[in-house]
Amino acid sequence: MIEQIQPRDLPQWVARVTQATTPLLLDVREPAECRVASVQAGGTELLQWPMHTVPARLPELDRGRPIAVLCHHGGRSMQVALFLEQRGFDRLANVAGGIDAWALQLDPSLPRY
Repeated sequence: MIEQIQPRDLPQWVARVTQATTPLLLDVREPAECRVASVQAGGTELLQWPMHTVPARLPELDRGRPIAVLCHHGGRSMQVALFLEQRGFDRLANVAGGIDAWALQLDPSLPRY
């Protein structure tokens, strides 16, 4: 099941899923988007992989590791989360509202685009 979490709830999700490994925040936006606005959630490792690169890089991901997927508004991240779920990943969350919601809920200084 893919959990839907708001950016403001990410710290609680991280605390809940952290066990032997650090959760991954997988940002699937394009490089130009990441240059405009980027975030780091405490207690996570950030990977910035454009959505189209995920299938080829799939072997680099640990199926047992908790992964929260992030994009601009939550659509691409949900598609990637579904793709991962179909390939045996089961500790998944979609950051609902994406980085835009992050700016609204957590960091108003974050550029919105």
